[in-house]
Amino acid sequence: MKSQEIRKSFLEFFKAKSHSIVPSAPMVLKDDPSLMFTNAGMVQFKEFFLGNSVPKNTRVTDSQKCLRVSGKHNDLEEVGHDTYHHTMFEMLGNWSFGDYFKEEAINWAWELLTEVFKIDKESLYVSVFEGSEEDGVGLDTEALELWKKIVPEQRIIYGNKKDNFWEMGDQGPCGPCSEIHVDIRSAEEKAKKSGRELVNADHPQVVEIWNLVFMQFNRKADGSLEELPAKHIDTGMGFERLCMVMQGKQSNYDTDVFTPLIAEIEKITNSTYGKSEETNIAIRVIADHVRAVAFSIADGQLPSNSGAGYVIRRILRRAIRYGFTFLDTKEAFIYKLVERLKTQMGDAFPELVKQQQLIENVIKEEELSFLRTLEQGLVMLENIVTESKDKEISGVKAFELYDTFGFPIDLTALILKEKGFSLNIAEFEAELKKQKERSRAATQVTSGDWEEITDVEENAFVGYDQLETQVKIAKYRKVETKKQGTLYQIVLTKTPFYPEGGGQVGDKGYLRAGDEKISIIDTKKESNQIIHFAKKLPQDISAECTAVVDASARAKTAANHTATHLLHQALRQILGTHVEQKGSMVQPNYMRFDFSHFSKLSSEEIEQVEEFVNDRIQESLELEEQRNIAHQEALDQGAIALFGEKYGDNVRAIRFGKSMELCGGTHVKNTADIWYFKITGESAVASGIRRIEAITGDAVKEYFTKQTELLEEVQGLLKNAKDPVKAISGLQDENAELKKQVEVLLKDKAKNLKSEIKNEIQEINGFQFLAKEVDLDAGGIKDLAFQLGGEIDNLFLLFGTEQKGKALLSCYISKDLVGTKDLNAGTIVRELGKYIQGGGGGQPFFATAGGKNPAGISEALAEAKKYIE
Repeated sequence: MKSQEIRKSFLEFFKAKSHSIVPSAPMVLKDDPSLMFTNAGMVQFKEFFLGNSVPKNTRVTDSQKCLRVSGKHNDLEEVGHDTYHHTMFEMLGNWSFGDYFKEEAINWAWELLTEVFKIDKESLYVSVFEGSEEDGVGLDTEALELWKKIVPEQRIIYGNKKDNFWEMGDQGPCGPCSEIHVDIRSAEEKAKKSGRELVNADHPQVVEIWNLVFMQFNRKADGSLEELPAKHIDTGMGFERLCMVMQGKQSNYDTDVFTPLIAEIEKITNSTYGKSEETNIAIRVIADHVRAVAFSIADGQLPSNSGAGYVIRRILRRAIRYGFTFLDTKEAFIYKLVERLKTQMGDAFPELVKQQQLIENVIKEEELSFLRTLEQGLVMLENIVTESKDKEISGVKAFELYDTFGFPIDLTALILKEKGFSLNIAEFEAELKKQKERSRAATQVTSGDWEEITDVEENAFVGYDQLETQVKIAKYRKVETKKQGTLYQIVLTKTPFYPEGGGQVGDKGYLRAGDEKISIIDTKKESNQIIHFAKKLPQDISAECTAVVDASARAKTAANHTATHLLHQALRQILGTHVEQKGSMVQPNYMRFDFSHFSKLSSEEIEQVEEFVNDRIQESLELEEQRNIAHQEALDQGAIALFGEKYGDNVRAIRFGKSMELCGGTHVKNTADIWYFKITGESAVASGIRRIEAITGDAVKEYFTKQTELLEEVQGLLKNAKDPVKAISGLQDENAELKKQVEVLLKDKAKNLKSEIKNEIQEINGFQFLAKEVDLDAGGIKDLAFQLGGEIDNLFLLFGTEQKGKALLSCYISKDLVGTKDLNAGTIVRELGKYIQGGGGGQPFFATAGGKNPAGISEALAEAKKYIE
């Protein structure tokens, strides 16, 4: 059975059991502060488990894209080295929200595996939770009795808390689970050793295939457990592992989930899978990682230097490095695999088809960039080796190479070994540990339990219509953070505060309780509840209070948000309908908008975009809002849905004239409220992605005021010239002419200096040597050195000069000396650079060093002679 059929059969099986098939949520999480990525199938349903929302359907099934490369679930380093770990994987699941429980979950799982998929019952083992004295929870006898009716007791394993008790996090819903393991070894191997002994022992052919989680407890902040009011089922089955079993393979990578990609890698890199373990690992890494990166980009996460973007960049760079080291790929090639991936998975995940060009462009640019980094790292590593006094290289230096340039530590170790050097890996690990501890300490959050006071109203957000309303605190909890200290997270019965989301910042304001005024410093949304952040609580937490949004900040934010819609419309009108929004940031004083486009905008195009948006502002277009329109109906009306967003059956649609988008953000009532739109910057974010930064309203007024003040200042410097542009142009012409004159004078000076210097060159030990301080700039020194080098053999020059309070050393060595005498100008200037409190480098025959201590020039020049003695 092919993988597409396996996925379809799973979903159809549970559809027949009255489950609704729901689409996979995006793998990248944009508005969940607790997670970067969807790392389990249950993530999109957290709000139901927590009781913050009532599900439309109490039984659902899906195949969820997951990524496990950070935090508690991090399989990155295992990927490629074994046959069953992955970064990106599909998790097949069936869910019950307060509907059925253990009996149905267990019986249906067994029915699907043995009767539909026809997996040999004799190869399956199941586990039940043995209990935990620490938690005061006994053996899961309910699950045990259910399994006894299905399988012989010798195939039932009692699992501990680590293996058979699933938790969402340190706090929250949790419960015992039953895992189903499969033994796909040969009959001969099974006869030698029972599969029972190999369960949870990291054996590549005895693996967990399905986990049935019985969500029945809530873990409190003090570690204790309490029963949930409603019990849920949360199951997860690894799609790739299921395909391995169904297709009779011994490795996930031998299934048709991966074999098309592997064949393409073999073709592009001229390598053979199965040839050697090093080659096998490299190909598996690349086949796995291209999936993770492609789906992440399709879901809206571009590689970057921070947060989720850094994780994606790290995954891609790991793939590039394995290709570079083991498949001898010195050019970009991973982007070429996207076409095959789209062909293979595009039917199940149409985002791959829609975003193919973007995915290819971004991956290719990242590959080219990192290959340049690898080349720089190789040069730096060579310098570290050259300068080393012994055969063991400092782990601190290796960490600097890793931390600053992203140069992989295992590649460093490999190269050093080839050169006969060793690496002090303990020093490296110590530096890495320090960095991780600093990072962990900076982001550590300790949360207390929620203190429930009253219920939240059904339609809790009233901020589209009201900026002030009477409320009560529904619940709160205390949190401790390294960065902000003690904070209180507050949920109100209803709220006018807009929570951060869709690129828009959360509202600020205050709660007024009698004479008290409690500042709300931020508002976020987590698991479908709006959380207000405050430094303290009202004295009477049960009393009614007034929630007040900062109206000025909200109005400015709304103006910027509406401007992003008009900007999107302008870009599609002027540049073409290929333009799609790829991200945004909307704040009170600023907005940025990322979009797909293949080239830099010209000044004329920027002017046209500004004019288009300002024309819409001048038209005073009224807001047309549909708050609860069917998703498909909104699309049929022409609404634009943003990529990487998850929409419900009903959505909110915003229209201003011909601009219509699905959007939950806040907007002005009339475009005239924006006053004016001004673009302040246009730049590249990634290949095929541009960014526009802009301002509106009061920020534009301030901008024009500063521009006027700047113009007045310039006019003052120009003696109040009537035409400042003409006056500046005249100064530029005059400056250019003076520069030409200076260049001529410097050339004459260098010519005269060359004759003088020739007479000062001494022959020492077969070298033509001179170390001298000269009054020339860097360019003049280089010209002089190369002229002398063309006329004099066996030349060793060291020049020093002081320019604008800085010191410069320049070393020239004839190329024949570089080879025969094993001299390196780059090494020499780095060593002499310490006298001028600086450093530098360059080529073996010419290099420079800069420093902040001109007084050290004479000492550096005096030391130069030791290199030829």
